[in-house]
Amino acid sequence: MRILGIESSCDDTAAAVVEDGRYILSNIVASQIDIHGRYGGVVPEVASRQHMLAIMPVIDRAMKEVGLIWQDIDGIAVTYGPGLAGSLLVGVNVAKAIALAKQLPIIGINHMEAHIYANWLISNPLRTQEEQELFPYLCLIVSGGHSDLVLMKGHGLFEKLGRTRDDAAGEAFDKAARILGLGYPGGPAVEKIARSGKPTYSLPRAWLKGSYDFSFSGLKTALWHLVEREQIGPSDYRVADVAASFQAAIVDVLVAKTSNTARELGVNRVLLSGGVSANTALRNGIVKSSPVDVLVPPIHLCTDNAAMVAACGYYHLLHGEISDYYLDILPSLNFTGTYG
Repeated sequence: MRILGIESSCDDTAAAVVEDGRYILSNIVASQIDIHGRYGGVVPEVASRQHMLAIMPVIDRAMKEVGLIWQDIDGIAVTYGPGLAGSLLVGVNVAKAIALAKQLPIIGINHMEAHIYANWLISNPLRTQEEQELFPYLCLIVSGGHSDLVLMKGHGLFEKLGRTRDDAAGEAFDKAARILGLGYPGGPAVEKIARSGKPTYSLPRAWLKGSYDFSFSGLKTALWHLVEREQIGPSDYRVADVAASFQAAIVDVLVAKTSNTARELGVNRVLLSGGVSANTALRNGIVKSSPVDVLVPPIHLCTDNAAMVAACGYYHLLHGEISDYYLDILPSLNFTGTYG
């Protein structure tokens, strides 16, 4: 079963074809980083306009790269939330138009659920039927807008345990990069300079005892006060140590909460996903601390892509969970299982 995935929730226009929810036949991403970098962050109106320019060439390339025609496609999976309204509209409307014209089923996909399914793609160990039936899994989804702990009891069976109460981990990294004058995107910029520093500065950890939730707003404020108090500028040699200290404060909380929760609930695996899961310190920390095996997607599948959308769509279609041609966007879509 071949699924065409379409992703346009933020600033990456992507299309991919995935077979049987595991095998990537094509995976094309048109990035807007260079455009938004000059503004220090994503500009929604600019993002949606760029999606309009890029989406059909990206879809055409995803199909032609492996010599497929529309008769080879069994369904179209598209992200319909959460995300930027204008960006989502482009992907959803194009997906509906193609699905209607080609008489294909359309599957609306929750962007956060799709991130989890990056772990099902063939480059990772979670690929045999036996391995896929080792539920429950504990999923840590960390991105620019989300820091969620989710219990996955089966395909489509999710229980949201914890969330961010304010700034998500990725958002905190972006704000830290602006404070330190490191540019955009913030996560890779902070990680890069942190490699040459040491976590010598004391920054707070919001443990929120008795809760699975996360909070990074106070950490961001503490960083701002530290930079102001110490008068640390972008070219200051101390920036590397400050960045390393900030990164350690985020990673410590994510690692400890995930590992403790996995131990408490007795899950069989931990699945890491989302853009921030590309952070090496986080990846290494989770693997070292977790009481069970940890699966982490390769770097290129951590950030937004359409292969994860197509993989997720396969399992929806397999369970008969499809949308209709009136599918609309939900920019503030919550994380809930819809089938199973």
